[in-house]
Amino acid sequence: MTALDLLADVRTGDKGSTLILAVLPRDDEAYSYLLSQLTGEVVSAHFGALVTGLARRTALPQLPGFVFELPGVLGGGVTGSPSLDGHGKTLSYHLLSLEV
Repeated sequence: MTALDLLADVRTGDKGSTLILAVLPRDDEAYSYLLSQLTGEVVSAHFGALVTGLARRTALPQLPGFVFELPGVLGGGVTGSPSLDGHGKTLSYHLLSLEV
């Protein structure tokens, strides 16, 4: 196992309460490995109780990359969340700490 940080970069965005994570593997080998290891279930479990619905993964082999949608993580979104990070930008580092 290795930290995701060694295999990919992550960018975050938001859509209401949903955290959107773009995972960009550093090479084709990392993409192939992450295709089997980095599932919606794994990412959802890493964020735990913050995820309030079904996490969705979209694989983008032409990029290559992945997009994860995690409902509820932003607790109301930019204008409705009491969090200091309503956009979820710091949450990309949390995902990078995941051991895969």
